Amino acid sequence: MRKSILTATLFPAALALASCSAAQDGETSAESTPAPSGVMAGEAVSLEAGSPFAAASMGNFDSPWAIAFEPGTGRIFITEKGGTAKLFDPATGRTLAVAGMPQVAAQGQGGLGDIAFAPDYATSGMIYLSWAQAAEGDTKRAVAGRGKLVCDNAACRVEGLTEIWRQTLAVSTGGHYSHKFAFAPDGRHLFISSGDRQQGAPAQDNTNNLGTLVRLNLDGTPAQGNPFAAQGAPTNQIWSYGHRNALGLQFDAAGKLWDLEHGPRGGDELNLVEMGANYGWPERSNGDNYNGDPIPDHEPSDGFNQPAISWNPVIAPGDFVFYNGTMWPQWRGQAVIAGLGTTSIIRVATDAAGNSANEQARHVFPKRLRDIAQAPDGALWVIEDGGNGRLLRLTPAS
Repeated sequence: MRKSILTATLFPAALALASCSAAQDGETSAESTPAPSGVMAGEAVSLEAGSPFAAASMGNFDSPWAIAFEPGTGRIFITEKGGTAKLFDPATGRTLAVAGMPQVAAQGQGGLGDIAFAPDYATSGMIYLSWAQAAEGDTKRAVAGRGKLVCDNAACRVEGLTEIWRQTLAVSTGGHYSHKFAFAPDGRHLFISSGDRQQGAPAQDNTNNLGTLVRLNLDGTPAQGNPFAAQGAPTNQIWSYGHRNALGLQFDAAGKLWDLEHGPRGGDELNLVEMGANYGWPERSNGDNYNGDPIPDHEPSDGFNQPAISWNPVIAPGDFVFYNGTMWPQWRGQAVIAGLGTTSIIRVATDAAGNSANEQARHVFPKRLRDIAQAPDGALWVIEDGGNGRLLRLTPAS
């Protein structure tokens, strides 16, 4: 059980994500493979020699943060951190503006965040958005909302966007919002990652929901059967805790939930998420504090859940997917990670029990990669981080 901390020790604001490295020397132009019917061809992008990918740029966006495929259409929804969103149609190459976005606190790592289509989107038209919201004074918090996506030939809009969840502590720092979505395979529950907001100690405190993964009903109310339901709000939201900044949240083919999160100076980790489990932050990490002070490493006897794999130096991950397509059949079941700090796609294989994982390969790209999604045809799509970030379609290299 999380221990109550009456006075949280505020950690210094974390440093920015690891700076990107340039693409390696000797890179060669990757020829685009012919686009299948229904996908416009894009401009070829040069990748490192021997890359398994042919990359095509499908357009540029303003600090894109998340991408998601609209069920049944193959269109791609892209959020931009400054508070705007676009809907891109791969069949025509057309990009539509999406109105009805919330007012966001676009500062530091904050702004418009994740996008997810409801499990019953085909009938409800509901989408979910997360964002950084200004609060009292100069404080900010992560929130989530849902509304109905309506499109015509000229534009798209979100109607009736309503806040359904928020972080219970608002703080002045501008990072570690997390606010990523994952729907349970049965379509009945929504998981949201709630970052520690660079505070550390609240992740071990059951009087708030920072540094946690929460499990909600689709309307944002706490789900029945949560491990701390008897303790009342907000603890009744919590599924797991002791997390730092989870920017990846995905279910695998077996229905197991995994999170991918940033450590401090070292200690990025991929975790199998279990009900009621404590993942140790900030008491344990395989990295150290930014000022050089050590943090005790994870140990089997420390009482905390251990990461399946951790990285030191960090990879500074964006999001990830469990690949299940046919374009790279040898990768099926592997975690395919968009890397910010490493400017790469990183492939990781997990064991059946979820106790361990092993990095299989890194595939270097020219720029930082913020998010990744799998298309219905098995292609991978990624967005580059920062201003004028490209939307890239990846297919097998010829």
